[in-house]
Amino acid sequence: MADKNPYDVLGVSKDASQAEIKKAYRKLSKKYHPDLNDSPEAETKFKEVSDAYEILGDENKRKQYDQFGTTGGPGGGFGGFGGSQGGYQQYSGGFEDIFDTFFGGGSGGFGGFGGQQRRDPNAPRQGDDLQYTMDLSFEEAIFGTEETISYKREQDCHYCHGSGAKPGTSPKTCSQCGGRGVVNQTRNTPLGRMTTQTTCPNCHGSGQEIEHECEHCHGKGREVVDHRVKVKVPAGVEEGQSIRLSEQGNAGKNKGPAGDLYVVFRVKKSDIFDRKGAEIYFTLPINFAQAALGDEVEVPTVHGKVSMKIPAGTQTGESFRLRGKGAPRLNGSSNGDQRVTVKVMTPKKMNDGQRQALRDFADATGDNVTEEEQNFFDKLRKAFKD
Repeated sequence: MADKNPYDVLGVSKDASQAEIKKAYRKLSKKYHPDLNDSPEAETKFKEVSDAYEILGDENKRKQYDQFGTTGGPGGGFGGFGGSQGGYQQYSGGFEDIFDTFFGGGSGGFGGFGGQQRRDPNAPRQGDDLQYTMDLSFEEAIFGTEETISYKREQDCHYCHGSGAKPGTSPKTCSQCGGRGVVNQTRNTPLGRMTTQTTCPNCHGSGQEIEHECEHCHGKGREVVDHRVKVKVPAGVEEGQSIRLSEQGNAGKNKGPAGDLYVVFRVKKSDIFDRKGAEIYFTLPINFAQAALGDEVEVPTVHGKVSMKIPAGTQTGESFRLRGKGAPRLNGSSNGDQRVTVKVMTPKKMNDGQRQALRDFADATGDNVTEEEQNFFDKLRKAFKD
């Protein structure tokens, strides 16, 4: 093995182009792959072909081999073509004995590493999840709504039905990995030879090669389409909350299930209400007379106007509770409350009669206020300042 010329193994001349070398390698690896050829010498031939391409397929290693008859330069370091002292080699599958020796099977070596599962590249796989941001008005978030949304998602190409191949043709088994989607890579370490698996560089893990691509999806087997779905928004949702719509994400691969769609809610603020959970907050402006003498006023709520009594002597900043007039509790059977905070409004403009009335009121309550010192209007503004 170590004495074999890689050009002879691949059946190409020393001046062959890289394209010719790759073509010869694909032809021979497919011919001798153990999964496709059950003859006794197939595995040995396949390994020789893989070793030869490891050198000739890499332009730097090819130059080293042409100059020194080895890939390690003068004095070795990589050993000969046979790889008995090899530094890095890539095998294309079918060597279960090598892999198992180092990763949990077989005999000796690093058998205690616990094994590595190979995933069938053609097994059904779930599609990717998607996220959609849905805008809601303040009232829609409180009472819920139902709306049809439109978004883009991936699905199997309708032209080639997901194969990626031109209609009338079919993908073929990858000549490099034999349909496994992975290749074994072996390197020497101070502890011995270790073999790991990486995604096949030829088929990118699909296990298949496409000779004639679908003109619609250019060999991807997928297309992006506009998709519509009806969303039922539950009553009581809040900013940033989301719901999951099962199998409304990207379509699965190899007939696997679709991913999910997560609808995230973005709620517009109200002009007059604030909200924290199921509680709604409202600021009610009243005048000085209402605060001093008391009154019965109409208060807006999300459920409509309600009547509320203002006790005499109410101070600015006092809060009143309207039970059950808040937002529905999500997944609950009751509503929160609305909290009404009173703000006593000081008049900004008064005529002479109104000013005199306030001075008379101040005299009656024992306040000695003159216009030169501080009129009662200013004192009230200071007293009831937020």
